[in-house]
Amino acid sequence: MADFIRAGQINETSPWQNLTEGLSIYEPSTSKSVLTGEWRTVTPEFDEEKCKQCLICVPVCPDSAIPVANKKRLDFDYDHCKGCGICVRVCPFDAIHMEGLD
Repeated sequence: MADFIRAGQINETSPWQNLTEGLSIYEPSTSKSVLTGEWRTVTPEFDEEKCKQCLICVPVCPDSAIPVANKKRLDFDYDHCKGCGICVRVCPFDAIHMEGLD
């Protein structure tokens, strides 16, 4: 196996020969260090006034991009949110909407 570049070290100067096929990641625990939200084309927006803190959105987020502190949801972690919209669909209070939709 070639000397692959570690996930957190990949940048615009990385030689293609040292990237994994399909940009697969062969090292553990990279989800926090690799910012994966930059390819998002739509962005969820959180309306704190409408939110009832039911936290239904938190466990359905496939990227764990909805942080919680002191039993209260916070604004999105946009470094990891992919803009899938699952949170919008499950929110019973219309406290989340997507920006960037036509």
